[in-house]
Amino acid sequence: MTEQPSANALQLRSMIKTDGTLELSLAAIPIPQPRDDEVLVRVEASPINPSDLGLLFGAADPTTMKSSGDADNPVVTATVPDKLMRGMAARVGKSLPVGNEGAGIVVAAGPDSSAQALIGRTVGLIGGAMYSQYRCVPAAQVLPLPEGTAPAEGASCFVNPLTSLGMVETMRLEGHTGLVHTAAASNLGQMLLRVCLKDDVPLVNIVRKAEQVELLEGMGATHVCNSSEPTFMKDLTDALVTTGATLAFDAIGGGKLAGQILTCMEAAASATGAPYSPYGSTTHKQVYVYGGLDRSPIVLARNFGMAWGVGGWLLFPFLQRIGPEASQKLRQRVAAEIKTTFASNYTREVSLAEALTLEAISVYGRQATGEKYLINPNKGLA
Repeated sequence: MTEQPSANALQLRSMIKTDGTLELSLAAIPIPQPRDDEVLVRVEASPINPSDLGLLFGAADPTTMKSSGDADNPVVTATVPDKLMRGMAARVGKSLPVGNEGAGIVVAAGPDSSAQALIGRTVGLIGGAMYSQYRCVPAAQVLPLPEGTAPAEGASCFVNPLTSLGMVETMRLEGHTGLVHTAAASNLGQMLLRVCLKDDVPLVNIVRKAEQVELLEGMGATHVCNSSEPTFMKDLTDALVTTGATLAFDAIGGGKLAGQILTCMEAAASATGAPYSPYGSTTHKQVYVYGGLDRSPIVLARNFGMAWGVGGWLLFPFLQRIGPEASQKLRQRVAAEIKTTFASNYTREVSLAEALTLEAISVYGRQATGEKYLINPNKGLA
């Protein structure tokens, strides 16, 4: 085993107490010793994804957040409403590490040749607890990045890239020929657009601001529909007629949008010559909800026939569905195109302590397009 750092390292933790208090803090934990087939990674970049915020904040009311401690050891507290505590029961009293994915440098390894070969390499990794200065994982689970790739460039090499590829693969597996994507100006949305352009997949992008339309059109998008425009339903139907898209991935989750997409899909099917039936077209229309930007109920106005579905979609069950060999092919593509197709942009890099300032939380907690934060757990350290 190679020489490795000694003593303790910091890790960001989230805990909900029995009295309904959410507490975010930094814990000093022993740096793990890699076993035979493991590597120790000095984490230098880990994104704050929407999927991280659920574990980070739980069901806490953001308006109740308070800060204490000092700049090096901040503590953030907030209140979980009584009516939501039941849903948090499984995590009450548990101090949970946060962070789904990240990238860094392999600084130590177990004696196995597969682990030793990674010493000094920049790798991407996934598996939780990434808002930590050091992370120990099996060598087989890391993704070696091409020479010259900085940790920040590879920080988001799992969740968003594999999600975008998973959406396209789901389309193919289920017999659809085009896609619809909401919140399409997000980092993930831009990535999906690049994948679809490269793979010649028809894509309809749904956004809610004029500047987001300009952004995506500037990237080469052909079909961008603004849900804030009075012509949205017509614009969406026209785009669906042109593309033939019958599968949507919805990041919003609540409200009327999923139903509006199904309505326009039905209208597009009728416009392309589907025979009349009191049960609607026989073309199956599917919306998969994969996010929760809107936590309100999904509202469906049943005017899109009977051949439709609304369900949930998650990355890891999808990867289990396609199996390890197909999953590995997707990972290899991500590594090869990490600086192009799967490049991510961040508005700010913060340390662990800076991530627990109320100022930073007020920004990344909004999940707003163009405000993606990157945590560098070792920022400012030698």
